[in-house]
Amino acid sequence: MIPAIKDSLLLQKREIESKLKEDYVEREARLKSPDKGIINVIIGPRRAGKSFFAMRALHALGNFGYANFDDEKLVSVEDYGEIIAALGSIYSSPKYLLLDEIQNLSKWELFVNRLQRQGYNLVITGSNSHLLSRELSTHLTGRHLLVNVFPFSFSEFLKLEKKELTSSEKKEKLAYYLVYGGYPEPLIKKLDYKDYLSTLFNSIILKDIVRRYRIRAVDAIDDLASYLISNIAKEFSYTSLSKLTKCRSPVTVEKYISYFEEALIFFRISKFSFKLKEQIDSNKKIYCTDNGLIHAKAFKISNDTGRLFENLAAIELKKREISGEAEVYFWKNTQQEEVDFVVKRGHKVEQLIQACQDISDAKTKEREIRALLKAGEELKCNKLVILTGDYEAEENAEWFGIKAKISFVPLWKWLPGISTDI
Repeated sequence: MIPAIKDSLLLQKREIESKLKEDYVEREARLKSPDKGIINVIIGPRRAGKSFFAMRALHALGNFGYANFDDEKLVSVEDYGEIIAALGSIYSSPKYLLLDEIQNLSKWELFVNRLQRQGYNLVITGSNSHLLSRELSTHLTGRHLLVNVFPFSFSEFLKLEKKELTSSEKKEKLAYYLVYGGYPEPLIKKLDYKDYLSTLFNSIILKDIVRRYRIRAVDAIDDLASYLISNIAKEFSYTSLSKLTKCRSPVTVEKYISYFEEALIFFRISKFSFKLKEQIDSNKKIYCTDNGLIHAKAFKISNDTGRLFENLAAIELKKREISGEAEVYFWKNTQQEEVDFVVKRGHKVEQLIQACQDISDAKTKEREIRALLKAGEELKCNKLVILTGDYEAEENAEWFGIKAKISFVPLWKWLPGISTDI
């Protein structure tokens, strides 16, 4: 056994023993039959709490071994059998293995498949969506299930209070969450948000993108990332971004944005069309996986709570899409009237959603309703929702013969896991 491997794993063991003593917020995610030969694949951005979640879950089940492949000494190992031998020695033949940030390991899928065939109960994590997306089945030949662990949802964020909150208190907390987001470490340890999340964002760009893809035009990808984070919830084309940033071509822009998505910091939503080619060729809208990153890195967006409000709704809908529950788009007609979110399940448009924090202005309300009614008529959908800051009602609406019922729902009530009985 190579001493350097054992030393690295021993240090990692001490680290997890220390972490298991720290405060923990119960996550909504759950491991799925980890003792029945099913690989649990945990997806999520860096520092979202994937490892901590997996450690706590496996600790409750029994003895587990842990290897974190963010360690260059482990990544450089040629014979992976040495790693398994060291884990068996350190953890006394563990029942489960937790392989953290597995995407850093060359030919990781062959290694994982071999361990599963040998009878190991595996939990693997990764911060790269390409690893853990629709192509997952091409990598893993055995049975596997996806577990999503993102920064705290609003309901997980509320658990930090360790007490039942009134409706007014929940609304107050949403105002805080709207700006600072749900990354666990700065919330639990009371760290400086801006410094922590700015450093994290820069680290993701450098480690998960620039180094991984050997990008030479670092200024260009940094410039694109800065532009996108400052223009959340806005429509764009690859051509327009190539003119507005230091990226040389639309092809480069599209490639870099795909890297951002793989690193789980940004995601795109396409314009809805029943024709696939139109969807592909149309403009997109850009969103960020956590509002705290926007607060930390964006140029003058903190006061634009309307876009932060829309981004929160987009995050929740994106989670549903990643879980395979639905597909998410936006709608826009030739009159430039827009619906923020089209929720499609199978071949049917199931729901149309507007995100409008302040609905008190009559013209604003009329604009939001008019777009919903027109989209509902065109897409044959009668479930129409406007997410609001506080206004709650059901209203019958009409626009030149188009009639439908509109549900106005406060965002804090719409977000999953929130009790509204207080």
